[in-house]
Amino acid sequence: MASPTALAENTEVMRGLSRLDRFLPVWIGLAMTLGLLLGRTVPGLDAALDTVKIGQVSLPIALGLLLMMYPVLAKVRYDRLDTVTGDRRLLISSLVINWIVGPAVMFALAWTFLPDLPEYRTGLIIVGLARCIAMVLIWNDLACGDREAAAVLVAINSVFQVIAFAALGWFYLEILPGWLGLPETSLDISMWDIAESVLVFLGIPLLLGYLSRKLGERGKGRDWYETRFLPRVGPIALYGLLFTIVILFALQGDTITSQPGDVARIALPLLVYFALMWAGSFALGKGIGLPYDRTTTLAFTAAGNNFELAIAVAIGVFGVTSGQALAGVVGPLIEVPVLVALVYVSLWARRRFYPAKETV
Repeated sequence: MASPTALAENTEVMRGLSRLDRFLPVWIGLAMTLGLLLGRTVPGLDAALDTVKIGQVSLPIALGLLLMMYPVLAKVRYDRLDTVTGDRRLLISSLVINWIVGPAVMFALAWTFLPDLPEYRTGLIIVGLARCIAMVLIWNDLACGDREAAAVLVAINSVFQVIAFAALGWFYLEILPGWLGLPETSLDISMWDIAESVLVFLGIPLLLGYLSRKLGERGKGRDWYETRFLPRVGPIALYGLLFTIVILFALQGDTITSQPGDVARIALPLLVYFALMWAGSFALGKGIGLPYDRTTTLAFTAAGNNFELAIAVAIGVFGVTSGQALAGVVGPLIEVPVLVALVYVSLWARRRFYPAKETV
């Protein structure tokens, strides 16, 4: 039974949340349902939404992602980033989990659950290679993670994504299967295509967030910026998230609802992946002595994936109607509700495993 202190803390936390935050799982569920219904019932909607693109990503999705990321990056105190870059435990753990453990886990799960479905298997491996640089900022913020640490880890993931994505794709789709006597698949993707995705979906909101804080504090002071400006722009992140979910599921609604069996086959290894990556990373952070806020940041940056890059690569290389593209689309279908649930698990773990002084 929960202690009076824990119940009081829970009540205080709930009172501090806006109605949008408090019922976020409901709004996300409604957004997903609305998107699926629109995709199924409005003829030609998917084609219309996908007409204009930034790279291989639909313009409405791109706009939603930018709206979603800007407020979170505007909250970052950029003068504190040096406290993160000096934390070797956090940085080394994140690099190992994201670029060694994560792709290997997804490779193993894809071959375990989909040995007879090579297109879906390849799509899942591509999802595992695309480390998160967007939605993770939302989940980390909702779970009271370290914003500065999230910004640094996302930036590091972005650099590694540009450098390592194509090489890891070559290794996990051609070299490693060959060593194991398994069928091989080629992945022809240029470094520039990946860099373009990173520059658009991280570079633009990061620059805007930095300039907002720099100019806002210089003109009005930190107190005005954090007590007046940020509360006004903060809700835009969740509006952007809900808009992105509606558009994403509207684009793929017909595909998802017309192939429920295939979606279920793809969903199972994804569920296992998100659970393993989050729980393992959270346990590692706790084990090496990281405080709660950095432990939860480590966990969410490890569990999330860059679905927009994965979908863009799958469509660009294999085609919009390919099984690889469907696997990429199912990624956020599973990731969004699972990571929302893990936000609440994380907040529970804060009360359960960390002393009160670390949860303030």
